[in-house]
Amino acid sequence: MLYPSSATRFDYDYYIDKHTAMVNELWKPLGLVSVEISKGISGLMPGSKPAYVTIATLTFTSVEALQAALAATGAQVMGDIPNFTDVQPEVQLSEILS
Repeated sequence: MLYPSSATRFDYDYYIDKHTAMVNELWKPLGLVSVEISKGISGLMPGSKPAYVTIATLTFTSVEALQAALAATGAQVMGDIPNFTDVQPEVQLSEILS
């Protein structure tokens, strides 16, 4: 989940303490292995704006497990987004190669 830097509001306390806790509670039983949260601090040049304010990397046992988690409670998880930010995240599925 990539949250663009066009966000004018991003509540990290809520995101980590409530949203990520909810994601773990709902999705760990469905194949979520880990969640890693990165806060954007700048672009390549010092003082430049990062492309994303936050990147959340969710690792699942399989694409099928992710799809099952989204089918089961995706609406609940996505519906919580307005509680911590005013942007919709970009979503990218990736395969870990190394």
